[in-house]
Formats: sequence, C-alpha cells, structure tokens
Amino acid sequence: MSAPLAERIRPKNLSDYLSQQHLVGPKGALTTQLDTGVLSSMIFWGPPGTGKTTLATIIATQSERPFFTLSAVDSGVAAVREVIEKAKKTDTLFSTKNPILFIDEIHRFSKSQQDSLLGAVEKGLITLIGATTENPSFEVIPALLSRCQVYVLEAFSKKDLEDLLKRAIKEDELLSKKKIKLKETEAIIRLSGGDARKLLNVLELIVLSEKEKSVTITNDLVLQKVQKNTVLYDKTGEQHYDIVSAFIKSIRGSDPNASVYWLARMIEGGEDIKFIARRLVILASEDIGNANPTALVLANSTFQAVNTIGYPEARIILSQCTIYLATSAKSNASYAAINAAQQLVKQTGDLSVPLSIRNAPTKLMKELGYGKNYEYAHNYEGNFVPHEFLPDEITGTTLYKPGNNSRESSLKKYLNSLWKNKYGY
Repeated sequence: MSAPLAERIRPKNLSDYLSQQHLVGPKGALTTQLDTGVLSSMIFWGPPGTGKTTLATIIATQSERPFFTLSAVDSGVAAVREVIEKAKKTDTLFSTKNPILFIDEIHRFSKSQQDSLLGAVEKGLITLIGATTENPSFEVIPALLSRCQVYVLEAFSKKDLEDLLKRAIKEDELLSKKKIKLKETEAIIRLSGGDARKLLNVLELIVLSEKEKSVTITNDLVLQKVQKNTVLYDKTGEQHYDIVSAFIKSIRGSDPNASVYWLARMIEGGEDIKFIARRLVILASEDIGNANPTALVLANSTFQAVNTIGYPEARIILSQCTIYLATSAKSNASYAAINAAQQLVKQTGDLSVPLSIRNAPTKLMKELGYGKNYEYAHNYEGNFVPHEFLPDEITGTTLYKPGNNSRESSLKKYLNSLWKNKYGY
C-alpha cells in the first residue's frame, strides 16, 4: 500500500522546503546552523501542518546525525531514558555529532518527563528538537526551555498552499500520471485550515476518487467529495481563531451574553482548557488593567482552578470568570503604556540612567556621584518628593495615560496632586 501523499512528497532538504524563509532561507537560523555544523537544542512552535517534523528530519539528514523520535502522546519517562541510553551507545563514527532526539507534541510531556531530558541535553548527549502547537513559555519547564532555542513557524500563506498543491500534482508519482487542472483553490484551502498535511490528504482523496484520467479541481468538486458536515469547532483550523477572536472581542465589548456563548462553543468543541484560561488572564490585564485590578487576580485564580478541576466542572469556573471580565470596567492604559515605552526605547536607544538614582555599592561609585542628591521618598510628608527618574533626553514624557473609569480617574487626580501637572494628567 502506497504511503500518503504528504509523506511521498515530503521535502528532503531545506532548498525544497516551502515557506519559513526566516528559518530556511539563505540567511535563516537553521541554514546557518547546518552550514556551521553546530546545532543547538531547539523547539519548533507553530500551527499544525507547518512542517515541524519535516524540518527535524531534514536537519538530521543534512547534518548526518543519528535520529531518534518519540511522541509525547504515548511515551513515558522509561521511553525517554531508553532512547538516551541508545544515543550514548551510537557508533563512535558519530562521536563528534551527538544524536538528535525529536519529540513530537512536547507540550504533552509532564514535568517529570521533561525533567528526564535535562541531564542529556545539558551534557550534550543529545540535541533535542521538540515540536509543539502550544506556547512553550507555558508548556515547557523553564530549565529545559532555557537550554533550547525557540523557533516560531508561521502559518502557511495562500500562495504557499497553492504552490504545495502544484508541486504535488507535478512531482508525485501517482498524481503525475493523471491530467490534473487546478482551476479553483478556495474550497480546498479553506477545508485544510492551513494544515499542509490535511491539504494534501484532501487533494489525494479527490483525485483518486475520480475514475477519469483528467481531473479539474473546482470548489464544487471539492465540496462534493469531502463531507460537508465538518466539526462544529476545529481546534486547529481557521474557525478556531475566528471563535477565539469573537470570544475576546465580546468580553472587551462588555457583552456577557455573547461572551458566554462563544465560551460554550469552545467548550463544546473540546478546546484546551489551559488555552481558554490563558486568554482570560491576558485579557484581564490588557483590556481591564487598573480599572479593576481584581480582574487579574480572579483570572489567574481561574487558570489555576480549572487546571486542578478539569472538565466538566471547570466550565462553571470559566463562565464565572468570563462574565466577571465582561461586566467589569475596561481600560487598556497599561497595555498602551508598555507599547509606548517599548517604542520610545527603540527610538532613543540606551539612554544613561540619571546619576542620582544609580546604585552606589562601592566607594569609587560614590566618588563618581552615583546616588548623589537622591531623595528617599519615605523621609518626606506623604511619602513623596518630586524627583526626576527619567533620562534627561526624555524628561517629562508621558507614557501611562489613565483611562476614563472610576478607579483610574481617582489615580489621575492623585498623580496630578503629586506631580503638579508635570505629566499632563
């Protein structure tokens, strides 16, 4: 039986790899590592079907290293240790090129499973390549994450997917025997949800189901051949992002009814509980902030609680938090402030810290004026004394602009009373 189309046309080297030019282009990070022969442990983070496994295989082939694979879905600590022992015993021919251990869906590994990798990675017994669709900052333990480079794989563009279809039609040993005309691509690309593997599976299904040697791919043909009763909620496709967007925007727009509806759509679709809870934590700070600081406290408690409780009871906790955030006062002032501050840093560079607020742990530093004329706020009435804390070049710059809500209006009055309108509050 022939291998699936996606496997048959899997790229064998970086030059054949579509997209991800920031990684595989002439100056890409992976190209550079392969050219120098020095590979670091790494984690590929990106949507399904963007070629994470393919990249790992190409790296192993082009670097001529032993290649071991594990799936986090069905591998425990014992399996990890077994592979590491095999890696230690690889032929001395590869003594200067440590083996590669590829772990698919590494985000599914527990803390103990990830801990079991640390020693081998740290000692250089293996070069770890992990693949994940989830944010590694949340899913990979800090000790392991600090030993890996994280590379983000971007979703395939429409052009990437069309080029992939054309390549398959032209180069595949089975499809090339038929006269295939790619007339319309909207339906097949939409059904794939940006997943290259799914795209090729659909193409093969359509072509092989046609008895005629000549096949014209149209939107109508695709919809006829592929079942129309697609799932209510595709966790990896376009609908996933649309519904998440609707959920966030409904909460931001203070509509508890729409918010809890979109929450229900995600729950019924089997969305990862941690994904929903993380979004609530982010929103509590980004869209509510100091208009209601308790929102962040509740959202963080929700994240911890739902991971302890799990489905189905966690839906109640998620609902409570969602409705609380939707009905809370809103402010994006903190979000806007850090954006403005980062932009200012990019524009002005590394400005010097004023001498008065520098630390002076040594005699020389004190002689140089470090900490001179610093006024300790708690020595003054109201625990405040006017002082300049920004570099001279940007003195008086306003980055935090309190929102128009009850709490931040009070903050505005308080800041005005301290700074006497210095920052234009």
